[in-house]
Amino acid sequence: MPRGPKRPGPPSVDPPARAHRDLRILWWVNAVDGLGSQASGLVFPLLLLELGHGPGTAGSLAGVAALTGVVLGPLLAVPADRGRRRRLMTWSAALAALATGALALACLGRPALWVVVSLALAERLCAVAYEAASRGALVRLAAVEELPRAAAGMQVGDQVSLIAGPALGGALFQLARPVPFLADALTYAAVALGVRAVRTPLDTPASTRSSAPGPLPRTPSGTSTGTGTGTGRRGTWTDRLGAAKAGAVTVAASPVLRLVLVWTSTAGCALTLLFYTALFRLGGDARSAAAGLVLAAAGAAGLLGSLVAAPLVRRLGAARLLTLTAWLLPLPCGSLVWAEGAIGWGAAFAGLSLLVPLITVVLSSAAVACTPVALQSRTASVLGSASALAAASAPALAGVLVTGGDLRTPALLCTALFAALAVYTQLRAPAVLRSCAAAAAADGTAGTGDVRG
Repeated sequence: MPRGPKRPGPPSVDPPARAHRDLRILWWVNAVDGLGSQASGLVFPLLLLELGHGPGTAGSLAGVAALTGVVLGPLLAVPADRGRRRRLMTWSAALAALATGALALACLGRPALWVVVSLALAERLCAVAYEAASRGALVRLAAVEELPRAAAGMQVGDQVSLIAGPALGGALFQLARPVPFLADALTYAAVALGVRAVRTPLDTPASTRSSAPGPLPRTPSGTSTGTGTGTGRRGTWTDRLGAAKAGAVTVAASPVLRLVLVWTSTAGCALTLLFYTALFRLGGDARSAAAGLVLAAAGAAGLLGSLVAAPLVRRLGAARLLTLTAWLLPLPCGSLVWAEGAIGWGAAFAGLSLLVPLITVVLSSAAVACTPVALQSRTASVLGSASALAAASAPALAGVLVTGGDLRTPALLCTALFAALAVYTQLRAPAVLRSCAAAAAADGTAGTGDVRG
């Protein structure tokens, strides 16, 4: 695995202390970004409904936004891996703040649909660019032994935003239509400032970028275009597509990343299927807060799982924790076969949400440790796109299964999927994770160069 050159820090600042400070900033940035996105994500469909548009319009726009992320994520990850990570993160967050702020101003009146859609898609494009670039930042701020803790901190922010974001968005929307979008604009501005406050270099050194796998694109005259080394010269669209393809090639060639791909795609699809099944099941519940109770229980359990993930990794080891958790997952999922009402579904979802962060922390830290620095954003974007595609069919599948069978059918299917994942993990994960740990330890710092934890 390539490793970047050491970069001496300022004489007055100890590099490990600086990296720890910057890692905390990244945690806060991630939490603030998630909080704003969760809040506005809930409110945007409500805005369309209030403006007189039907649920079909809101669903279609949500599908377009998801497809945009799947298609553009791996392409936007290329410049992030080639020395433009900080600029992409900063400017995409700033432009998203402008687009969301403009949407807040538009909501002072009764904006036309094309205005709302244009501003929302502009915000979505900027968010996709930010997500693609930010996926390679963690490796610059944490040493190998610190990756589980660093990944757990990111997971905590995700869970907090998942709990607080929708409630905050709903409350702000009740105050006034523009307020949640104004709050989202402020969170994007805070994210841009937070990225600028990180002192540790987030961009991959040129020497590391030039050692990335794969041949450098060349012009007809045989000279390098510079796109493989990050010199900034433009290549052709073929070159750019080839660079984006490098992420998929890396995932296919890496046993660790294949393990992550199988888990994120299969588990993501199963959890999305269960979520929509819960909505269909509880939608007719006489208690209007039934779905909210399930989500609150799941969010609280997920936060607890995120907090204990790093200590459990240190105590049990990554391979043992992953295998144990994989065998435990079918239990709460299988309990949904007999669950009745919001309490039963809430308890089962809490069990699932308690276990899932443990798996996420193990897999995400292993993926970061075993991915070449020059391909961090591209491989993460490929994994994210594959997971999104796998989950895209889950809502429709939930509707078909509930309509054609009963509520037990999705639970049985997901239990079978989790059981198959447990068998696969038992057979593959221990050897794969041990090999990854040995390779990362030999490399020293997972490519961070100057970060020693």
